[in-house]
Amino acid sequence: MDKSQAKKRIAKTIRNEFYILRLYIAGQTPNSITAIANLKKLCEEKLHGKYRIEVVDLLEKPQLAKGDQIIAIPTLVRRLPPPVKKIIGNLSKTESVIVGLDLQPAIS
Repeated sequence: MDKSQAKKRIAKTIRNEFYILRLYIAGQTPNSITAIANLKKLCEEKLHGKYRIEVVDLLEKPQLAKGDQIIAIPTLVRRLPPPVKKIIGNLSKTESVIVGLDLQPAIS
């Protein structure tokens, strides 16, 4: 598959798919606040309303970490569309997050 075909496939997926993103944080730390802001900005720019963000504060609900096997925070989990994907950190490296969530193909 060449780059133009890959871009068309990704664009079609983004238009047709609904994204469910779960962000695990621990309280209102600077990293948590940054991750929330970065995620909201990215979703508004790339997913155009076809997403739902769930923010899980592990200080309030620590039992939820086990289901997604969370070992570091903040961690973003893309629950839908499959496959499940995880990104650790405050999401400030926008290009890495875009590629990690399959919102655009990796540049080779």
